[in-house]
Amino acid sequence: MTRRGVVLGAGGVLGAAWMVGALSAVQDELGWDVREADVLVGTSAGSVLAALLGSGIDVDTMVAHQRGEPPQVEDRLQFDVDHDAGGALPPRPRPGIGSTRLVRRTLVRPRSYPPLTVLSAWLPHGQGTLAPVRQLVEAAAPDGWARHPATWLVAMDYDRGRRVAFGRPGAPAARLGEAAMASCSIPGWFPPVVIDGRRYVDGGACSPTSLDLLADEVLDEVFVLSPMTSFDLDSPRTLVGRLERRFRRSMTHRLLREAQKVERAGTTVRMLSPGREDLETIGVNLMDHRRRLDVFETSLRTSARALARATTLQAAG
Repeated sequence: MTRRGVVLGAGGVLGAAWMVGALSAVQDELGWDVREADVLVGTSAGSVLAALLGSGIDVDTMVAHQRGEPPQVEDRLQFDVDHDAGGALPPRPRPGIGSTRLVRRTLVRPRSYPPLTVLSAWLPHGQGTLAPVRQLVEAAAPDGWARHPATWLVAMDYDRGRRVAFGRPGAPAARLGEAAMASCSIPGWFPPVVIDGRRYVDGGACSPTSLDLLADEVLDEVFVLSPMTSFDLDSPRTLVGRLERRFRRSMTHRLLREAQKVERAGTTVRMLSPGREDLETIGVNLMDHRRRLDVFETSLRTSARALARATTLQAAG
């Protein structure tokens, strides 16, 4: 029997919309219910989708939710995707450094931490709220954790700068809703989430996907949906757009390094990321909910085509 993993990366409101479209393409192309994956790994926006899949919410329900279709009686997705994630811009943060302990660690050993981890240490505490995200996930998982035993939600220990995959053996105990909040807590936008006495923030501060956590899981195949990376970049005219694409390149290099670790263990890794048409629709702000429906509908088209040539390490060169 083929053992599969599904990895859902960071990417904000628009990344989530893109991933729902891509999940629909994966499911249709393979004739396979993605909820049956042996391991589900989610980071930031991907943590919410992984939590829902692990709790039994199917992709068709997510598709209907993105389109704003009336919910079914049993639908547990009581969440306004355009407003409950906090808006296109963050509220004014509290003054001060977010994590002085992490600042000290990164100053002593700066090359031991990814650039986003270093940056996140300096950012102030945000004052946005992720309460609706917690309510959404806890409604799907009223017993505390997902039905799927291998549902991993990745956050970063804000004082140590290290990843924690809640749900993975050895990780601190947490409820699914608070783990999803922690994984989504963008430094400077949302406050850290305290779990068992430690502070956690967005797992994307360490890695856009945390794919390499699957290196020891003895899987045959892993599908990675990564909204923050791209293997087919466009050439935007604006300075902000060019800087965003440069950031994407660095995240893509990180993803490829992680894929190498997993493939060395004998696992085939298939990676899907936004292409040129997707990037044009997404723009430069992954939290701009005004573009969400267009991003979702574009992903339904582009992901179905891209899946046939989903990037592997060999294809990436």
